[in-house]
Amino acid sequence: MHRCRYRCTVCRTTSPVVPDIEALAVAGEDHRDHLHGGHFPDEEIAGRIDRLGRWYAALPPLTALHAHLADGLSDLHAPKTMGHPWWASAVAAFLIAAGALLTFLLVAAVL
Repeated sequence: MHRCRYRCTVCRTTSPVVPDIEALAVAGEDHRDHLHGGHFPDEEIAGRIDRLGRWYAALPPLTALHAHLADGLSDLHAPKTMGHPWWASAVAAFLIAAGALLTFLLVAAVL
């Protein structure tokens, strides 16, 4: 399940979490129509967030990879909630470490 938010930096307001991109577009259009007369505020932000409420686009690559893995694992258990269970975060970290070790071993074997 995707989680998205719209953030208006002019009003300093953030929409509630919506489940998909289409609902995000509607939230943004409604906000702009009602509060800004249809104008687009400077530096508005809209996009997917992780289960902790962080914007994926603002995360460093390794943190974004961990967030995607932990979100996917968490969605297996409870797809409509927020937050990472400890086990999902631990498994995501293990998968990243195992992938790095496997890559290291394969490169070492080739050289």
